[in-house]
Amino acid sequence: MARVAYRSADVDLMARMMRAEAEGEGKQGMLYVGNVIVNRAIADCIDFIDVRNIEDVIFQIQGGNYSFEAVQKGNVFYQRARESERRLARQNLEYWREHPAKYSLWYFNPYAPCPPSWYDQPFTGQFKLHCFYEPLPGTCDSVYMG
Repeated sequence: MARVAYRSADVDLMARMMRAEAEGEGKQGMLYVGNVIVNRAIADCIDFIDVRNIEDVIFQIQGGNYSFEAVQKGNVFYQRARESERRLARQNLEYWREHPAKYSLWYFNPYAPCPPSWYDQPFTGQFKLHCFYEPLPGTCDSVYMG
């Protein structure tokens, strides 16, 4: 059973986002970004109460801006998803989750060492240039369920 319900259009959209956000970090980096996307669709807490599917996650607006830089800048749409990215997106949607993004709801590239917390959320680890953060214990139990 899939971690979250999805359509083929969601696979393409997610694959494009993964490529735009982490192509330079290889397949593993793109899988970590995909993990955060799926986690946000599963999470029913904090900033993600009204986000229930992949499209909602990708186009979510927080603080007057899109949540993901690739949507803000428009580069999520520069390239079509390749089959290799679609395969990675399907892996995330079906079953794949791994540390440091296993339960992460946030990531960013600080262009410096990763801070120990980000908006009070604890640091879980780093992969190449991205730092990953998961919710404080007890604040988002739903992310651990999916």
